[in-house]
Amino acid sequence: MPPPRFDAVILGAGAAGLFCAAQAGQRGLRVLVIDHSERIAEKVRISGGGRANFTNRDLDPAAPHKHFISANPHFCRSALARFTPQHFIALLDRHGVPWHEKHKGQLFCDRSAEDLIALLLAECAAAPAHGGLVERWQPCRVQSVRFQAKEAASADAASAGSYLIDSDRGPIEAPALVIATGGLSIPKIGASGLGLDIARQFGLKIIDTRPGLVPLTFDGAAWAPYAQLAGLALPVRIGTGEKKQHVTFHEDLLFTHRGLSGPAVLQISSYWRPGTPIVIDLAPEVDVAAELLAAKARSRKLIVNELAQWLPQRLAEAWVAQDAAWQRPINEASDKALLQLAERLQRWPLTPTGTEGYKKAEVTLGGVDTRALSSQTLEARQQPGLYFIGEVVDVTGWLGGYNFQWAWASAAACAEALAVRHTGTPAAT
Repeated sequence: MPPPRFDAVILGAGAAGLFCAAQAGQRGLRVLVIDHSERIAEKVRISGGGRANFTNRDLDPAAPHKHFISANPHFCRSALARFTPQHFIALLDRHGVPWHEKHKGQLFCDRSAEDLIALLLAECAAAPAHGGLVERWQPCRVQSVRFQAKEAASADAASAGSYLIDSDRGPIEAPALVIATGGLSIPKIGASGLGLDIARQFGLKIIDTRPGLVPLTFDGAAWAPYAQLAGLALPVRIGTGEKKQHVTFHEDLLFTHRGLSGPAVLQISSYWRPGTPIVIDLAPEVDVAAELLAAKARSRKLIVNELAQWLPQRLAEAWVAQDAAWQRPINEASDKALLQLAERLQRWPLTPTGTEGYKKAEVTLGGVDTRALSSQTLEARQQPGLYFIGEVVDVTGWLGGYNFQWAWASAAACAEALAVRHTGTPAAT
């Protein structure tokens, strides 16, 4: 008995996989989604503090290098230009999902990320009304994938051959296989290297992977004076890199027992390289040197109390404890001591020993080399019918909804390509 045949099989029931399935199903295709996890879209569920930061209004498709990291940051331009944040906002509005803008263009569900998951499932369920079908096998593990080429393939790419997938629910066959397995981040909710393994199997190059949007850690002994500040947060300016590679962010920083976290650190972690320093301005809105020198002429307060105007009290106390010259009334301090204090506050150099790794990373940097893929369709150039979308590709966005938008956009581009492959003409949803 021949295995069941679908028009496309999608590996991964996350944001990109479900959206691609819905878009393809609504274009009349019969699609099977396979995922090894018991719970659907778990990464969507926990994202954005449980409210799913689903896109960002500030995204500029014409300049993706502003918000995306890749060996070729312009690769994502085509997909992002064709499916924009406004398209996804319109989809939420059609489904009656309430949302709000937090700051810096970041859009969140008002109630819960469950609303977003329900939307994706509803979009999949709408496929039969358009002549398609979206079936989901979950939990289901893929055991092997192989491509069976036709002996006399025609010029039509759709007839070049089939993918034979062996799973613990039996074999499946399809002319198109979409890899939407995500990255290596947060293995406790099901992340795996399956997608990268399949890419290697078919000869695609992998850009070295590493954790991104991840807390930074420091040597235990050196960090001891700051470990007591765990839980303290404040707005900072943070930077790393030299000359043209220099990048800065103005966001909130959070002290932890092992190092630093918060949006500022998560953002900079994607650019930080082992062995290189980061530099932090703990009072980015203040000229600390000028303020301290002015205070010296009119105040008898302790330096720590002057600092507490711009820093949390606990941080000010920990800071002045580093030098006896800072532990006195400001009018008794030397100009040199005050200038050194200001310099250290506004240019605090730190060299992390590492990161918290994939277990706490929100994304995976690196992935399938974009040079092996079509930017229009996300299809592998040398392997007909094999597509890669979402986080498994070497496209990583900033914190703030950019990675979700890449998931939606790459999924939509792929779904359109699947429809062209299947029918010969694109079909509007």
